Amino acid sequence: MTEEITYTHHYIPLDRAELVARLHDALRDKRFHHVLRVEQTAIKLAKQNNVDVEKASIAGLCHDYAKQRPDEDFINEIHKKGLDPELLNYGNAIWHGVVGAELIKDELGIWDEDILNAVRHHTMGAAVMTPLEQVVYMADYIEPGRDFPGVERAREITNANLGAGVAYQTKQTLEYLIKHNSPVYPKTIETYNAWVPAYRKEIE
Repeated sequence: MTEEITYTHHYIPLDRAELVARLHDALRDKRFHHVLRVEQTAIKLAKQNNVDVEKASIAGLCHDYAKQRPDEDFINEIHKKGLDPELLNYGNAIWHGVVGAELIKDELGIWDEDILNAVRHHTMGAAVMTPLEQVVYMADYIEPGRDFPGVERAREITNANLGAGVAYQTKQTLEYLIKHNSPVYPKTIETYNAWVPAYRKEIE
């Protein structure tokens, strides 16, 4: 059942229905339904962890806003905004969060840094993450449509302890990247070092 939050805090110059319509236009059907599930999971986690539910709804919906944009959009934004040129060595998996947050500012009028950081960091985390960032990071990972080895364990851990969920996801992601000989964005290492040792016992 979808919980439709009424936006009253002016974090975004749109109501929820208008935002959902914008996302429907920006995303293919499968991705659109993913962001709706992430929003609902984020709302649930926000309530469990005393996080602003309206921010959780907006960030959950917007986290993949730029996911299906052409590479040129991201490259142009990196140059235009003077973002870290190291980003050019990566691709959409990193860009749609870090650079996507800039597109969200420009195109959706969201300037709340907590929401923007939740979008920026939803793929690789960060050494320091607000509760909202943790909520979106985990909601993207454990939403009901996800089906991969370890996802049930991730759900159990996250429901018991949000920070331990962050640690578990980060460890699993790093192991996956190493197993597949994929490049590791430096912030992922920072996230691992900050979170995994701190929650070692909870994720064993």
